[in-house]
Amino acid sequence: MQERVPCEFFLFRYVPDVVKGEFVNIGVLLREAAGAATRVPEVRFTRDWSRTRCLHADADVALLEGLEQEIVARLRTGVSARDPKAVLDTLEDSLSNSVQMTEPKATLAENVATEIEQLMRLYVEPMRMPRGQQKSGREKGGRARLQAALRTEFERAGVWGLMRKRIAAAAYTGAGDPLKIDCGYRANLPGTAAGGTVKMFHAVSLAVDVESAKGLAFSAPQLRGGVERVEGARLEMTAVIEPLRTVAAAESEEQERYTFGVEAMERQEIRVVTLNDLARVAATAARELGL
Repeated sequence: MQERVPCEFFLFRYVPDVVKGEFVNIGVLLREAAGAATRVPEVRFTRDWSRTRCLHADADVALLEGLEQEIVARLRTGVSARDPKAVLDTLEDSLSNSVQMTEPKATLAENVATEIEQLMRLYVEPMRMPRGQQKSGREKGGRARLQAALRTEFERAGVWGLMRKRIAAAAYTGAGDPLKIDCGYRANLPGTAAGGTVKMFHAVSLAVDVESAKGLAFSAPQLRGGVERVEGARLEMTAVIEPLRTVAAAESEEQERYTFGVEAMERQEIRVVTLNDLARVAATAARELGL
Protein backbone atom coordinates (compact mmCIF):
# COMPACT_ATOMS: atom_id res chain seq x y z
CA MET A 1 0.00 0.00 0.00
CA GLN A 2 1.26 3.45 -0.91
CA GLU A 3 2.33 5.44 2.14
CA ARG A 4 0.05 8.37 2.83
CA VAL A 5 1.49 11.86 3.07
CA PRO A 6 0.62 13.96 6.15
CA CYS A 7 -1.00 17.19 4.94
CA GLU A 8 -3.09 20.04 6.21
CA PHE A 9 -5.76 22.06 4.48
CA PHE A 10 -7.37 25.47 4.84
CA LEU A 11 -10.83 26.45 3.57
CA PHE A 12 -11.48 29.79 1.89
CA ARG A 13 -14.81 31.27 2.93
CA TYR A 14 -16.76 34.07 1.28
CA VAL A 15 -18.35 36.27 3.97
CA PRO A 16 -20.30 39.09 2.30
CA ASP A 17 -21.53 40.54 5.61
CA VAL A 18 -19.03 40.13 8.44
CA VAL A 19 -21.61 41.34 10.96
CA LYS A 20 -24.03 38.52 10.16
CA GLY A 21 -21.15 36.09 9.80
CA GLU A 22 -22.92 34.00 7.14
CA PHE A 23 -20.49 32.32 4.77
CA VAL A 24 -20.06 29.83 1.95
CA ASN A 25 -16.92 27.80 1.31
CA ILE A 26 -15.40 28.73 -2.05
CA GLY A 27 -12.03 27.00 -2.10
CA VAL A 28 -9.31 24.87 -0.56
CA LEU A 29 -5.58 25.29 0.03
CA LEU A 30 -3.79 21.98 0.60
CA ARG A 31 -0.15 21.63 1.59
CA GLU A 32 2.14 18.98 2.97
CA ALA A 33 2.51 19.21 6.74
CA ALA A 34 5.42 21.05 8.32
CA GLY A 35 8.61 19.00 8.08
CA ALA A 36 7.33 17.02 5.07
CA ALA A 37 6.82 19.92 2.68
CA THR A 38 8.50 19.35 -0.69
CA ARG A 39 6.14 21.19 -3.03
CA VAL A 40 4.21 24.42 -3.38
CA PRO A 41 0.73 24.29 -1.77
CA GLU A 42 -2.20 23.54 -4.09
CA VAL A 43 -5.07 26.03 -4.34
CA ARG A 44 -8.44 25.33 -5.90
CA PHE A 45 -11.53 27.55 -6.00
CA THR A 46 -14.98 26.44 -7.04
CA ARG A 47 -16.03 26.50 -10.69
CA ASP A 48 -19.72 26.62 -9.78
CA TRP A 49 -20.62 29.91 -8.09
CA SER A 50 -24.31 29.10 -7.65
CA ARG A 51 -24.01 28.69 -3.87
CA THR A 52 -22.12 31.97 -3.61
CA ARG A 53 -24.79 33.79 -5.61
CA CYS A 54 -27.52 32.25 -3.45
CA LEU A 55 -25.87 33.81 -0.42
CA HIS A 56 -25.06 37.08 -2.16
CA ALA A 57 -26.66 37.77 -5.53
CA ASP A 58 -24.24 40.63 -6.29
CA ALA A 59 -21.06 38.69 -5.50
CA ASP A 60 -18.16 39.84 -7.68
CA VAL A 61 -17.24 36.44 -9.12
CA ALA A 62 -14.56 37.94 -11.37
CA LEU A 63 -12.80 39.37 -8.31
CA LEU A 64 -12.99 36.04 -6.50
CA GLU A 65 -11.59 34.19 -9.52
CA GLY A 66 -8.83 36.78 -9.71
CA LEU A 67 -8.06 36.17 -6.04
CA GLU A 68 -7.39 32.51 -6.77
CA GLN A 69 -4.97 33.44 -9.54
CA GLU A 70 -3.22 35.97 -7.30
CA ILE A 71 -2.75 33.44 -4.50
CA VAL A 72 -1.43 30.80 -6.89
CA ALA A 73 1.01 33.27 -8.45
CA ARG A 74 2.37 34.37 -5.08
CA LEU A 75 2.80 30.84 -3.81
CA ARG A 76 4.64 29.82 -6.97
CA THR A 77 7.08 32.71 -6.58
CA GLY A 78 7.87 31.57 -3.08
CA VAL A 79 6.11 34.41 -1.27
CA SER A 80 4.88 33.07 2.08
CA ALA A 81 4.82 29.50 0.82
CA ARG A 82 5.36 28.26 4.38
CA ASP A 83 2.57 30.44 5.75
CA PRO A 84 -0.34 30.55 3.25
CA LYS A 85 -2.43 32.79 5.52
CA ALA A 86 0.09 35.57 4.97
CA VAL A 87 -0.86 35.51 1.29
CA LEU A 88 -4.44 36.32 2.13
CA ASP A 89 -3.36 39.01 4.58
CA THR A 90 -1.75 40.95 1.73
CA LEU A 91 -5.15 41.13 -0.01
CA GLU A 92 -7.17 42.05 3.07
CA ASP A 93 -7.52 45.75 2.32
CA SER A 94 -9.11 45.29 -1.11
CA LEU A 95 -11.39 42.47 0.05
CA SER A 96 -12.52 44.12 3.31
CA ASN A 97 -12.32 40.73 5.05
CA SER A 98 -15.02 39.31 2.76
CA VAL A 99 -12.80 36.30 2.05
CA GLN A 100 -11.51 34.52 5.12
CA MET A 101 -9.36 31.49 5.74
CA THR A 102 -9.99 28.81 8.36
CA GLU A 103 -7.47 27.35 10.73
CA PRO A 104 -5.65 24.32 9.28
CA LYS A 105 -7.03 20.80 9.60
CA ALA A 106 -4.96 17.64 9.28
CA THR A 107 -5.46 15.00 6.62
CA LEU A 108 -3.57 12.04 5.17
CA ALA A 109 -3.33 12.00 1.38
CA GLU A 110 -2.42 9.29 -1.10
CA ASN A 111 -1.45 12.16 -3.38
CA VAL A 112 -2.15 15.87 -3.37
CA ALA A 113 -4.11 15.98 -6.64
CA THR A 114 -6.60 13.31 -5.53
CA GLU A 115 -6.92 14.74 -2.03
CA ILE A 116 -7.76 18.27 -3.14
CA GLU A 117 -10.50 16.92 -5.41
CA GLN A 118 -11.95 15.00 -2.47
CA LEU A 119 -11.81 18.05 -0.20
CA MET A 120 -13.55 20.15 -2.83
CA ARG A 121 -16.36 17.62 -3.05
CA LEU A 122 -16.70 17.40 0.74
CA TYR A 123 -16.51 21.06 1.68
CA VAL A 124 -17.06 23.30 -1.34
CA GLU A 125 -19.00 21.97 -4.31
CA PRO A 126 -22.84 21.83 -4.33
CA MET A 127 -24.36 18.47 -3.49
CA ARG A 128 -25.47 16.36 -6.45
CA MET A 129 -29.21 16.08 -6.92
CA PRO A 130 -30.92 12.73 -6.38
CA ARG A 131 -31.68 11.07 -9.69
CA GLY A 132 -35.36 11.96 -9.55
CA GLN A 133 -34.52 15.66 -9.24
CA GLN A 134 -31.83 15.87 -11.93
CA LYS A 135 -34.01 17.78 -14.35
CA SER A 136 -34.58 20.69 -11.97
CA GLY A 137 -30.89 20.67 -11.12
CA ARG A 138 -30.02 20.82 -14.80
CA GLU A 139 -32.36 23.74 -15.32
CA LYS A 140 -30.61 25.72 -12.57
CA GLY A 141 -27.03 24.78 -13.37
CA GLY A 142 -26.72 24.26 -17.12
CA ARG A 143 -24.75 27.39 -17.92
CA ALA A 144 -22.72 27.15 -14.70
CA ARG A 145 -21.54 23.67 -15.67
CA LEU A 146 -20.59 24.85 -19.14
CA GLN A 147 -18.66 27.78 -17.66
CA ALA A 148 -16.86 25.42 -15.27
CA ALA A 149 -15.86 23.08 -18.10
CA LEU A 150 -14.70 26.02 -20.21
CA ARG A 151 -12.49 27.33 -17.44
CA THR A 152 -11.13 23.88 -16.56
CA GLU A 153 -9.94 23.18 -20.11
CA PHE A 154 -8.29 26.59 -20.44
CA GLU A 155 -6.58 26.02 -17.08
CA ARG A 156 -5.28 22.64 -18.22
CA ALA A 157 -3.86 24.32 -21.29
CA GLY A 158 -2.17 26.92 -19.04
CA VAL A 159 -3.88 29.93 -20.63
CA TRP A 160 -6.65 30.87 -18.19
CA GLY A 161 -4.45 33.35 -16.35
CA LEU A 162 -3.66 35.10 -19.66
CA MET A 163 -7.27 35.59 -20.68
CA ARG A 164 -9.74 38.40 -20.09
CA LYS A 165 -12.80 37.39 -18.07
CA ARG A 166 -16.37 38.70 -17.91
CA ILE A 167 -15.82 41.01 -20.84
CA ALA A 168 -18.37 43.83 -20.73
CA ALA A 169 -20.25 44.02 -24.03
CA ALA A 170 -21.13 47.63 -23.18
CA ALA A 171 -17.54 48.62 -24.03
CA TYR A 172 -18.35 47.74 -27.64
CA THR A 173 -22.13 48.03 -28.00
CA GLY A 174 -23.05 51.00 -25.81
CA ALA A 175 -23.76 51.94 -22.22
CA GLY A 176 -26.41 49.87 -20.47
CA ASP A 177 -25.77 46.57 -22.27
CA PRO A 178 -25.79 44.01 -19.41
CA LEU A 179 -24.14 41.20 -21.38
CA LYS A 180 -20.77 40.00 -20.12
CA ILE A 181 -18.87 37.53 -22.30
CA ASP A 182 -17.26 34.75 -20.25
CA CYS A 183 -13.68 35.07 -21.50
CA GLY A 184 -11.44 35.90 -24.43
CA TYR A 185 -7.99 36.83 -25.70
CA ARG A 186 -6.26 38.59 -28.59
CA ALA A 187 -4.61 36.29 -31.11
CA ASN A 188 -2.15 37.76 -33.59
CA LEU A 189 -2.50 35.22 -36.37
CA PRO A 190 -0.37 35.02 -39.52
CA GLY A 191 -2.12 36.49 -42.53
CA THR A 192 -4.57 38.62 -40.57
CA ALA A 193 -4.84 42.38 -40.40
CA ALA A 194 -2.42 44.34 -38.25
CA GLY A 195 -4.89 44.48 -35.35
CA GLY A 196 -5.12 40.70 -35.19
CA THR A 197 -8.15 38.75 -34.01
CA VAL A 198 -9.99 39.00 -30.70
CA LYS A 199 -11.44 35.63 -29.73
CA MET A 200 -14.30 35.50 -27.24
CA PHE A 201 -15.98 32.46 -25.68
CA HIS A 202 -19.40 32.31 -24.07
CA ALA A 203 -21.32 29.42 -22.47
CA VAL A 204 -24.86 29.04 -23.82
CA SER A 205 -27.02 26.29 -22.33
CA LEU A 206 -29.48 25.09 -24.96
CA ALA A 207 -30.76 22.57 -22.42
CA VAL A 208 -32.01 25.44 -20.29
CA ASP A 209 -32.54 28.70 -22.12
CA VAL A 210 -32.70 28.99 -25.90
CA GLU A 211 -33.46 32.68 -25.41
CA SER A 212 -29.82 33.16 -24.40
CA ALA A 213 -28.78 31.90 -27.84
CA LYS A 214 -31.09 34.45 -29.45
CA GLY A 215 -29.66 37.16 -27.20
CA LEU A 216 -26.07 36.37 -28.13
CA ALA A 217 -27.00 36.22 -31.82
CA PHE A 218 -28.71 39.60 -31.54
CA SER A 219 -25.62 41.12 -29.92
CA ALA A 220 -23.06 39.61 -32.29
CA PRO A 221 -23.15 42.21 -35.11
CA GLN A 222 -22.80 45.12 -32.67
CA LEU A 223 -20.03 43.34 -30.80
CA ARG A 224 -18.21 42.65 -34.05
CA GLY A 225 -18.46 46.25 -35.14
CA GLY A 226 -17.48 47.52 -31.71
CA VAL A 227 -14.35 45.35 -31.49
CA GLU A 228 -13.27 46.56 -34.91
CA ARG A 229 -13.89 50.18 -33.89
CA VAL A 230 -12.42 50.07 -30.38
CA GLU A 231 -9.58 47.59 -30.78
CA GLY A 232 -8.96 47.67 -34.50
CA ALA A 233 -9.33 43.90 -34.59
CA ARG A 234 -11.56 41.23 -36.06
CA LEU A 235 -13.89 39.43 -33.63
CA GLU A 236 -14.29 35.67 -33.62
CA MET A 237 -17.10 34.69 -31.25
CA THR A 238 -17.49 31.09 -30.05
CA ALA A 239 -20.51 29.72 -28.21
CA VAL A 240 -20.00 26.62 -26.03
CA ILE A 241 -23.05 24.35 -25.78
CA GLU A 242 -24.00 20.88 -24.57
CA PRO A 243 -23.83 17.93 -27.00
CA LEU A 244 -27.23 17.23 -28.51
CA ARG A 245 -27.41 13.69 -27.08
CA THR A 246 -27.29 15.08 -23.51
CA VAL A 247 -30.12 17.51 -24.18
CA ALA A 248 -32.81 15.90 -26.27
CA ALA A 249 -34.15 12.71 -27.77
CA ALA A 250 -34.36 12.39 -31.54
CA GLU A 251 -37.30 14.15 -33.21
CA SER A 252 -38.41 15.80 -29.99
CA GLU A 253 -39.45 19.34 -29.13
CA GLU A 254 -36.21 19.76 -27.21
CA GLN A 255 -34.23 18.82 -30.31
CA GLU A 256 -36.12 21.41 -32.35
CA ARG A 257 -35.27 24.13 -29.81
CA TYR A 258 -31.65 22.98 -29.72
CA THR A 259 -31.40 23.15 -33.52
CA PHE A 260 -33.09 26.55 -33.55
CA GLY A 261 -30.57 27.91 -31.04
CA VAL A 262 -27.58 26.60 -32.99
CA GLU A 263 -28.87 27.96 -36.28
CA ALA A 264 -29.71 31.36 -34.77
CA MET A 265 -26.12 31.77 -33.63
CA GLU A 266 -24.51 30.40 -36.77
CA ARG A 267 -26.52 32.81 -38.92
CA GLN A 268 -24.71 35.61 -37.08
CA GLU A 269 -21.29 34.01 -37.74
CA ILE A 270 -20.95 32.69 -34.21
CA ARG A 271 -18.87 29.54 -34.11
CA VAL A 272 -20.69 26.84 -32.12
CA VAL A 273 -18.75 24.08 -30.32
CA THR A 274 -19.76 21.48 -27.76
CA LEU A 275 -18.08 20.36 -24.55
CA ASN A 276 -16.42 17.60 -26.55
CA ASP A 277 -14.49 20.21 -28.54
CA LEU A 278 -13.13 22.19 -25.59
CA ALA A 279 -9.78 20.41 -25.28
CA ARG A 280 -9.02 21.23 -28.92
CA VAL A 281 -10.17 24.83 -28.48
CA ALA A 282 -7.92 25.24 -25.42
CA ALA A 283 -4.93 23.71 -27.24
CA THR A 284 -5.42 26.22 -30.05
CA ALA A 285 -5.51 29.06 -27.51
CA ALA A 286 -2.21 27.84 -26.03
CA ARG A 287 -0.54 27.91 -29.44
CA GLU A 288 -1.92 31.34 -30.29
CA LEU A 289 -0.79 32.74 -26.95
CA GLY A 290 2.70 31.38 -27.48
CA LEU A 291 2.72 28.60 -24.88
